[in-house]
Amino acid sequence: MQLHEIKPKYKKKKRKRIGRGGKRGTYSGRGIKGQRARAGRRLKPAIRDLIKRYPKLRGYKFKAKGKKQKLKVAVLNLGTLEKKFKSSEIVTPKVLIERKLIRKIKGRIPKVKILAKGRHPPTTLPSKARAPLTKKLIIEGCQVSKSARKEIEKAGGKIK
Repeated sequence: MQLHEIKPKYKKKKRKRIGRGGKRGTYSGRGIKGQRARAGRRLKPAIRDLIKRYPKLRGYKFKAKGKKQKLKVAVLNLGTLEKKFKSSEIVTPKVLIERKLIRKIKGRIPKVKILAKGRHPPTTLPSKARAPLTKKLIIEGCQVSKSARKEIEKAGGKIK
């Protein structure tokens, strides 16, 4: 048996054509006038109205095309590093997440920036009288501000 020799077991049922005379009467089951009574009628789908109501290009799934998305940066102050780390310890984003100083952003380890002072978290000391860094910290894989870099190097720490 070849592929072209295969025949269906049952014949296809033919569609009943309405409105061509016969016993069904004048309107032939189509009702009187209107779009449904006409030949070649096309009813617009009911879902179209729902689709039109939806707001377009909003929400987290639609990112602006062409523009580069800014990655969020986790910000830390030297004051928090002074409290949470011992001298000559290595500071990396992974270690910061383990010690719960920063959180993952959308399941990823964020970029970390270390500042000398700032609003994250607010310091209790006035800005001029803040305590200097005293511990030798080794910082890896983090961005560091100029003033923070000076403080770290002044205390004898390293930035890689």
